[in-house]
Amino acid sequence: MAAQIIDGKKLAQQIKAELREEVERLKRERGITPGLAVILVGDDPASRTYVRNKERACRDIGIFSQVHRLPAETSQEQLLELIEELNHTDHIHGVLVQLPLPEHIDERTVIQAIKPEKDVDGFHPVNVGNLHIGAPGFVPCTPRGIIEMLDRTGIPIKGKHAVVVGRSNIAGKPAAMLLLARHATVTICHSRTVDLAYHTRQADILVVAVGRPRFITGDMIKEGAVVIDVGVNRVDEGLVGDVDFDSCLEKASYITPVPGGVGRMTVVMLMKNTVEAVR
Repeated sequence: MAAQIIDGKKLAQQIKAELREEVERLKRERGITPGLAVILVGDDPASRTYVRNKERACRDIGIFSQVHRLPAETSQEQLLELIEELNHTDHIHGVLVQLPLPEHIDERTVIQAIKPEKDVDGFHPVNVGNLHIGAPGFVPCTPRGIIEMLDRTGIPIKGKHAVVVGRSNIAGKPAAMLLLARHATVTICHSRTVDLAYHTRQADILVVAVGRPRFITGDMIKEGAVVIDVGVNRVDEGLVGDVDFDSCLEKASYITPVPGGVGRMTVVMLMKNTVEAVR
């Protein structure tokens, strides 16, 4: 029997509707409109698309959106000055710097300049540390979206063996920590893992975030696995994930598509973090 497809678009619409109500309540009861400032340095086409999607999502939900589009030659000092200004702007509750940045700007320095309580991307070392010790803080949007997908689909996490393929700070590592916090037994695999297929075949829940098109094939998963595909890769025929969807579809119990899966959840989780930043 073919897997059930986890519809990220549908789930994102549900969460947007919930956030819309919460934003209206904040406006009505406290006179506060959640505000998100996005900084885009340079003219990277993918980054421009991501920023447009964030602007659109803010409009849909009723969040105040402020986009700062800076030329690629903007100095690191100028960027840090803007971040400092936004850190102290009361009507801005979330600050996000779109990555990647031009080579002459140090990404780590920029991320650390954002106040942790406005770091709605969840990349500041304080928020990363809070995630690891189980303290309150912002969680990166893609991993948070993965957990929401599992929860809203009714897929249990507790006691399951979760295998995460990929160890990036944006997706793989925080996804592993969130699954661990939900009482899964977690294995993290990466480019140096010996006999990767052995590990992926053990997974009740398989999360794939490696940036390689159709990397995980049907013979690398076990019957009935839940397959979460984080990858977005542009190939000649369009966008595909890190999972070979067709060959995994017949073996998995649940699977996310690309496009229309985790990517849809990432933006809406940013909106959720922004609303929560008001509190």
